[in-house]
Amino acid sequence: MGKRKTLKDLETLPDAPDTPEKKGKRKNDDSDSDEDMDLVNVDFEWFDPSPTVDFHGLKTLLRQLLDIDAQLFNLSELADIILAQPLLGSTVKVDGAETDPYAFLTVLNLKTHADKPVIKDLTAYLSKHSSSIPSLRSLPALLSPESEAQVGLILTERFVNMPHETVPPMYTMLLEEITWALEEREPYAFTHYLVLSKTYTEVASALLTADPPPSKKKKGGGQEGGDEETFYFHPEDEVLHRHAAGWGNFAYETPVDEGASDARRAFQEMGVRPTGHVVLIEGGKFEGAVGAVKEFLGGGQ
Repeated sequence: MGKRKTLKDLETLPDAPDTPEKKGKRKNDDSDSDEDMDLVNVDFEWFDPSPTVDFHGLKTLLRQLLDIDAQLFNLSELADIILAQPLLGSTVKVDGAETDPYAFLTVLNLKTHADKPVIKDLTAYLSKHSSSIPSLRSLPALLSPESEAQVGLILTERFVNMPHETVPPMYTMLLEEITWALEEREPYAFTHYLVLSKTYTEVASALLTADPPPSKKKKGGGQEGGDEETFYFHPEDEVLHRHAAGWGNFAYETPVDEGASDARRAFQEMGVRPTGHVVLIEGGKFEGAVGAVKEFLGGGQ
């Protein structure tokens, strides 16, 4: 399938994925520091999802997005649903259309696909976990079979070392594609958007150390009672909060072994505990939210 979306005018971005292209170290000539900086020159290209190419790559990214709860869902069926609407959503690649995606973003109409087993499972899962989040207690009613709401589930994930500047173009293109789809009378007149994401907290290492790790203060905005500070795998989530009707974290259902947090060490002394995250945005506020993400992260369009 030929590419429809190409943004090759992005300048060199730091922290891009390692590729065969031009990877090297450059000294900082403006200081006496011996610190080196890795630079990778990459042309990122945006493509329509390709049913003939992207199935396995999408499954990998979906598994990363859903983390330890990925085993609760039929990811093959979910990938097939995404690929069945190839003119809606985007993938990001660096070596041409025939390679696996490094990132993707799409939206699924939960009402239209309500009869699909994986969508039933996802809807039940989201309803269950949102019911314990005060600002999202209305979500189960919105997702119920009796509801007239048209909820668009936004699924997006990227490799952890992808530049954040690749995100705004995917959201901008999604807005354009929804406009085009509505002109064709397709079922994308969403009353709400539900963004499924993930966050994490730092936890004390279970490994033996000579001294206990220092306590970490919250930056602010946390709940009373000493709740742990939340960190975001997707920094745009914090921007989306400003335009949201509700948002919050939830614990994953799948049990993990003691010490699993140490397998995801964020810092030398701390482990990582991932959590699910959802953001509910009313349809009329979504365009403003996308504009804010573009302003915050920059990049491309």
